[in-house]
Amino acid sequence: MSAPQPKAAAAATFLQGVMREQRPRWAQAGWLSVVTGLLMLTPSWFMFEVYGRVLNSRNAATLGWLLVMVLGVYVVLELLDVVRARLLHKAGEAIDGRLRARLFDVAFEANLRRQPGGTTQPFTDLRTLRDFVSTPAVTAVLDTPAALICLALLFAISPWLGLLALTGAGLQALLALLTERRTMPLLTEAQRASIQAQTYAASSLGNSQVIESMGMLGAIHARWMRLQRRFLARQAEASDYGGLSATLARLVQTMQSSMLLGAACWLMLYNNLWGGAAMLIIASILGGRVLQPLAQLVGQWRLVVGVRDAYGRLDALLGKPPENDAHMPLPAPKGQLSVEAVLAGAPGSPLPILKGISFAARPGEVVGVIGPSACGKSTLARLLMGIWPAAGGKVRLDGADVHAWKKDELGPHVGYLPQTVELFDGTVAENIARFGDVDIDRVRAAAELVGMADVIEALPQGYETRIGTDGAVLSGGQRQRLGLARAVYGEPRLLVLDEPNSSLDEAGEKALLQMLQVLKSRGATVVAITHRTTLMPAFDKLLVMNDGQAAFFGPRDEVLAALKKANEQARAQMEAARQAAAPRAALPGGAA
Repeated sequence: MSAPQPKAAAAATFLQGVMREQRPRWAQAGWLSVVTGLLMLTPSWFMFEVYGRVLNSRNAATLGWLLVMVLGVYVVLELLDVVRARLLHKAGEAIDGRLRARLFDVAFEANLRRQPGGTTQPFTDLRTLRDFVSTPAVTAVLDTPAALICLALLFAISPWLGLLALTGAGLQALLALLTERRTMPLLTEAQRASIQAQTYAASSLGNSQVIESMGMLGAIHARWMRLQRRFLARQAEASDYGGLSATLARLVQTMQSSMLLGAACWLMLYNNLWGGAAMLIIASILGGRVLQPLAQLVGQWRLVVGVRDAYGRLDALLGKPPENDAHMPLPAPKGQLSVEAVLAGAPGSPLPILKGISFAARPGEVVGVIGPSACGKSTLARLLMGIWPAAGGKVRLDGADVHAWKKDELGPHVGYLPQTVELFDGTVAENIARFGDVDIDRVRAAAELVGMADVIEALPQGYETRIGTDGAVLSGGQRQRLGLARAVYGEPRLLVLDEPNSSLDEAGEKALLQMLQVLKSRGATVVAITHRTTLMPAFDKLLVMNDGQAAFFGPRDEVLAALKKANEQARAQMEAARQAAAPRAALPGGAA
């Protein structure tokens, strides 16, 4: 009994399976290539007939009918070529259609978990793979069977001619191998440098205001140019070698035609050539057909290496199995939140951020989370929403693991405001409605709950105003309120608000306090992370974090009293230490 394969290895065949789904189209295109290859022998047959039949019979009618037949074959050849190109184009579109949705989900997950592949590069790779399907490199591979038929015909005419053609094919194959070994590392490095340059440029454009305000443009531009020059240098070196190889491949093909013509003539001089003088030209044509696919592949090698790298990256990314397996749908949560000895860090990092935190909250409670910077508050928020996995312990909502809960099922029942508010290009209503079906009554209710209804109605098109990328037309406070409206849209049962008042003025904080009271009355569970004390009146419980641990947790007043007592004890200890050190400092020589 064979050992079971690892899950990742089994999933690595996903891209291969998508390619295999197009086997019917590959087969049809292959058969069309064989037929086309055979029909491409028509000029040789026509030449043979003209030399052998027309010139001997001197019959103009025979020549006319042969011309009609040849022209008809040429028309059929073009039609078959159109059909083959259409088949390959359809195959590329089908591959794109099968991969697109899965690729978006996997790239999104990789970005969320800070893993490789969480950029726009996979979509560029998909376009490269899709476009490659209908390139001359693929048709050259499909033409290989026809080339082998031409080689067999040369052997039939004369084994010596077949061996000569086979030698030329061997030289072409050697050129392809040398081109692969020389250009593949250069093109791979050039592609890597190109990706780095594009990523750096996108990051720079996203921070254009900071760059402009602090005069960083020159340094940023110089660094981008270094990346770009490295890419161009490697690409130029690979292009030079690839161009030389393509030239040598064409030279071998051209020389082979003349060599075969000369060899056929030599055989004819010694009466060893079957078919007579017409076979001189036919042998030359057949020799060119034998080498044509290999010459095309060598000429397209840069494209071949590029698509191979793209395929490898896609296969590695899509081969990762989905983390959330199919399961029974769970009922809508009521808001019972429990955090059980959670250990967690940033995805991909071995350093722990949260170190055994435990607390619980019931529906209708607002839990405040406070603590110094870098103590793990935002990490806790991501765990509560199931964005990051826990290395140990569990975060449960109504007893179910939040991270394992399918987000399209859980999403409508939770609300999240990250520390950095992320809005999207679209209308105000679309952003509040989470880009689902816009229920304008619920949108208005959410806007009124966060105290933003008047602000929205004052916009040029009200709720239909487009806010631009990342809410560019809104102020910082408006973006934060809009993010709050999105979080409370649909009356979710659990809300996690990370610094919800960081950009709010006095009126905004007052509206936020009122919002928290309304959420409590609705029975929602709210976790609010803040550095300010203005939200303290709305908290039922308080979690004080320090160095990734829960220093205090309990009812707000009890925790505040414990904090006050701890601070008084700390001050008393510091005063006692100061007084104890004072006499020693007064000793002769200042000895302690």
